[in-house]
Amino acid sequence: MKIYSLLFVVFILLSCNRIEDDYDRPDFGEGSTEAVNLWVQDSMKRYYYWAANMPSKPDYSLPTKSFFKTLLSPEDRFSGIVDKNDASTYTKTTRSLYGFDYSFLQENGKTFATTKLVMKNSPAQNSGLQRGFIITKINGTEITSGNKDQIESMMTSSGSPMKLTVGSWNGGNIVNISDVEIYQSFTFDQPLVSKIFEKNGKKIAYLYIYSFQNGQIQALLSKFTEFKSAGVTDLILDLRYNYGGILASSTALCAMIPSGISGNSPFIIYKGNKNGGEVKLTFAQQIAYDKSAPSFNTLLNQNLGLSKVYILTTASTASASETVINNLKPYIQVIQIGEKTMGKDMSGWDISDQRKPPKITWQIHPMIYKLFNAENTGNYSSGLLPDIPVNEFESLPILDIGNPEETLLKKALQTIN
Repeated sequence: MKIYSLLFVVFILLSCNRIEDDYDRPDFGEGSTEAVNLWVQDSMKRYYYWAANMPSKPDYSLPTKSFFKTLLSPEDRFSGIVDKNDASTYTKTTRSLYGFDYSFLQENGKTFATTKLVMKNSPAQNSGLQRGFIITKINGTEITSGNKDQIESMMTSSGSPMKLTVGSWNGGNIVNISDVEIYQSFTFDQPLVSKIFEKNGKKIAYLYIYSFQNGQIQALLSKFTEFKSAGVTDLILDLRYNYGGILASSTALCAMIPSGISGNSPFIIYKGNKNGGEVKLTFAQQIAYDKSAPSFNTLLNQNLGLSKVYILTTASTASASETVINNLKPYIQVIQIGEKTMGKDMSGWDISDQRKPPKITWQIHPMIYKLFNAENTGNYSSGLLPDIPVNEFESLPILDIGNPEETLLKKALQTIN
């Protein structure tokens, strides 16, 4: 499933000097498609990581979304553009429309999908959908090995409600088949899920994080306060479906794990184009961009002082989640369990018309910086490889997140013990 997920980095200011006039800048009438496209080009020339490789003479007459695509580097998988007044320009996913995610599988000659994620208080959960359900039909169309692309398109474009034919996996057979109707609606921020397991004299903390949200640091601090009070000896972070989010929150998480760090310890390096240059930030500097964050010393008081951390990943682990993995490595042994991550080693922020009122309704989401850790290690656009490869679907049905017998968590617990 193609997902666009933006890692917001709203704290780095580029120079306000005028863009170098290194191209013949045409003059178009305000409000025309050409004028809008010129604004897009100007914005991209200032901020875009691959600005130096953009075409010098693009076709300004193209529709804006098509024009934008002509500016992109072949290496760029994540930049996007939307018209805030046109919902059809937004990327739609089953997560955003219905609050669930799925994967296609083939077992015993059968092709089907399984629900790998059902979000709390989502339309999907409210309709009775559960993690591990087997989906055999969408709106009456049976899933086959040859129509997966058609099924994917149908799941995001068929309108509301969507009817799923679902069942349970039982010894190689699909049983208890029924229909579930799910209406499109909003799904709000997801809660943190934590547990503490006691195995062989060890106290093992488990923390599932769906995404890194603005204002989330206090909730993370509360979890680590519980962990420290319980005397945990090991930590498992479950980032398997975490597409990223706010770097201040993911940095605060990192600050409460390894021993031997301070607020002045280097955390991240941003490398941009000739306008953006290179920016280095410490733990404390990065966290401070969340104005609601507690002091760094407050976070440090709940630091677990660990020498190892176990992180569960899949191809849906991206952006700020990958930063947790890569940027902890200079300070702690990171044992990654699961699948290779998505490979979003970049960040960016929204660019909109700042006039009041704005005259351009398009909003650009460009990739602006490459991300590196304190040891200048990055460039993982192909994904971060696990130390212990595990397919979370190797045993069906898949179990609930946090169940100690669930495939990825079970492997982490076995590794620790």
